[in-house]
Amino acid sequence: MTLKAAPPSAGARHFIDAFNDPEAAARYVDGPPRFVPGLESLHRMCGVLLAERASQNARVLVVGAGGGMELKHLAQAYPGWTFVGVDPAAEMLRGAERLLGPLNDRVELVEGYVEDVAAGDFDAAACLLTLHFLDTDERVRTAGEIRKRLKPGAPFVAAHGSFPQGPGERDLWLDRYAAFAIASGFDADKARGAREAVAAHVSMFSPEQDEAILRQAGFSDVTQFYAAFTWRGWVAYA
Repeated sequence: MTLKAAPPSAGARHFIDAFNDPEAAARYVDGPPRFVPGLESLHRMCGVLLAERASQNARVLVVGAGGGMELKHLAQAYPGWTFVGVDPAAEMLRGAERLLGPLNDRVELVEGYVEDVAAGDFDAAACLLTLHFLDTDERVRTAGEIRKRLKPGAPFVAAHGSFPQGPGERDLWLDRYAAFAIASGFDADKARGAREAVAAHVSMFSPEQDEAILRQAGFSDVTQFYAAFTWRGWVAYA
């Protein structure tokens, strides 16, 4: 596939390369439940918020769909919905296919970026645990491209790493990010390695900055619905 998107930043490329490692992709589903408090509930809240405005036969765009966890939950909870899931990491998409199993008949998976998804009046969209990999310009552009693919007034749910960035706060919250994973049973050395990778390659923003980015991308009625340690989630409308 020829990608239309601008080349990702060095930070985003670091994680794309990591997720394209077959062993890392195979282990992926074990990680997020240890790092993200209430991940299963986050998936459930995402579905509830999308279903407020999406019909029973909605067409839903999922950006950063590699791994397939949110796709599986949404497909099981809303049997009339169909999905387009996009992710730049081929190995992660293969993992999503394996996880979805018989649900694949309602899901189209696209290797690439949101710009590689054909424009077409989606009824809802979600982007979970993904936007934090992008710098400011990439994040605004990506959110804007998602909005362009939504019907007017359609809901969008975004959730990702977002925490205070003031003097001394970033390191404190990154330490807590690793400590929570360790307390949840994740290997301590790997958790600390993940903390260092995030510190070196991810441009985390404050919740206020993240909300402003969604507004800059053209979304309205941006409302935070989820806050859990180093993570935040918002619902907004095209």
